[in-house]
Amino acid sequence: MLSRRQIDQYHDTGWLLVEDMLDPAALAEARQVVETFVANAATVVNHTDVYDLEPGHRPDRPRVRRIKDPHANHLVFAEMCRAPKLVSVLRQLLGVSSIRLRGSKINLKDPEYGSPVEWHQDWAFSPLSNDNSLAVGVMLDDCALENGPLMVMPGTHKGKVFDHHADGYFCGAIDPGAELDFSQAVPLLAPAGSMSFHHIRLVHGSATNTSDRPRRLLLFEAQAADAWPLMGVPDFDAFNRMLICGGPTITPRLADVPLRMPLPPSPRPGSIYENQTMAKRKWFEGAPAD
Repeated sequence: MLSRRQIDQYHDTGWLLVEDMLDPAALAEARQVVETFVANAATVVNHTDVYDLEPGHRPDRPRVRRIKDPHANHLVFAEMCRAPKLVSVLRQLLGVSSIRLRGSKINLKDPEYGSPVEWHQDWAFSPLSNDNSLAVGVMLDDCALENGPLMVMPGTHKGKVFDHHADGYFCGAIDPGAELDFSQAVPLLAPAGSMSFHHIRLVHGSATNTSDRPRRLLLFEAQAADAWPLMGVPDFDAFNRMLICGGPTITPRLADVPLRMPLPPSPRPGSIYENQTMAKRKWFEGAPAD
């Protein structure tokens, strides 16, 4: 599926784009399911186990910034994360035969709207016994510079774990004053149906959507089966049900990787959007007023 050059690029830069991963029928079906989810959000007024709402959400004008755990809430996404084409790519990039889904979400940005996501590393939220893990970004819309695409800082997956704390509490964001030149960020631009892959330690973020087009991004988080969460496994059977290929193991692989625990927990628990409200300084502008 992938060339040696593509695999080398992922390991060298920490990211990769692959076009034409979803056929038109699968893309259309996924979009329709997302639209139904958003329409059904008219019945809720606060965050739920399924919805993370935008500040401007109203029942007569639903605004959703995240659909939580889509793999657990609709068969379309449960099947998509186990699709042979995607599994083949994951096995090549992770270099293992047994892979576990760590979680999933759909981040949505309405036209001329959409909460930004401040610079962060996924590793800061969920440190593992080794860092053989990545996030898959399934582009449900064309991603252009104007509609708030995912932006990455190449090579940062090989460096330090940045502090994601404010006032002594985890806030899920890197202070803009960190020793990073964010002008070097690469926007991941590709047509709908493409997929991006970025390493769990890669610094990334995204701005507000300033275009007249939506930007809906489905994210699957995948890891080698021997990468165990250092925060614990509360339900072993559920943990093993998250395998998308291969078999389970009770032998974690330990790697010498930098760690910083997401503790004490944020006073604003929930999604990354809630965590990041605690950040003292922000790089991206906030969502515009409705």
